[in-house]
Amino acid sequence: MLVAIDVGNTHTVIGVYRGEHLAYHWRIATDRVRTYDEHRALLSVLLAEAGLIPPLRPEGVAVACVVPPLDSAIEQLAREYFGCEPLMVGPGVRTGLPILYENPKDVGADRIVNAVAAFEHFRSACIVVDFGTATTFDYVTARGEYAGGAIAPGLGVSMEALAAHAARLFQVELARPPEAIGRTTVHALQSGLIFGYTGLVDGLVERIQKERGEGAHVLATGGTAALIARESATIEEVDEFLTLKGLRLVFERNRRPDSGP
Repeated sequence: MLVAIDVGNTHTVIGVYRGEHLAYHWRIATDRVRTYDEHRALLSVLLAEAGLIPPLRPEGVAVACVVPPLDSAIEQLAREYFGCEPLMVGPGVRTGLPILYENPKDVGADRIVNAVAAFEHFRSACIVVDFGTATTFDYVTARGEYAGGAIAPGLGVSMEALAAHAARLFQVELARPPEAIGRTTVHALQSGLIFGYTGLVDGLVERIQKERGEGAHVLATGGTAALIARESATIEEVDEFLTLKGLRLVFERNRRPDSGP
């Protein structure tokens, strides 16, 4: 049994693997000041509701955390609550994926494990589009190298910024409007957000594919991935749990000495 924890800026996703099967998963809000005790109390409730009576003693805990203030609380959670030394994805961790970034330490742990999972899935050049607080585009070469990527403001962040800086505009439900020409302010905002953001995604993916010339597959993940993928001409697949899959793969590669470079 493996516990995989993906700590993002907006949400934290927790999964429990039995072998390669994701048996349980939860999504909670990320709180930068949440303590170890609060994490422990929240997890105890979630595990108990799933019939996993605490204390759970997994084989390991794999973590991708992009919120540094929570590193210590998550590490303590792994050691004291789960009884495991955590595998915190970062420099020095075996991934099997050469990092071609000028400074590999600058690449977020979630982006690395996403790339690991996507290349394991396609075994060819691929682009991962992760819709989170920021929308990230990560490119993996046909040789299985992390080449780099692009970062854009997330869909939710874009909407919040527009509402905050335009006196007569406001936040709306992130939903597909009836058509591109909105006849209400709500539909006009939804058109700009959904169709406009889809154009951003497709335009950037097409530019990356043209520059690289490898015919890369395109896989999306993250909170609004399914919404944008329905409108996109470039996204081929959506995998809600790509990051957790990548964490499982990285854990396996660090457990077995013969599992990769």
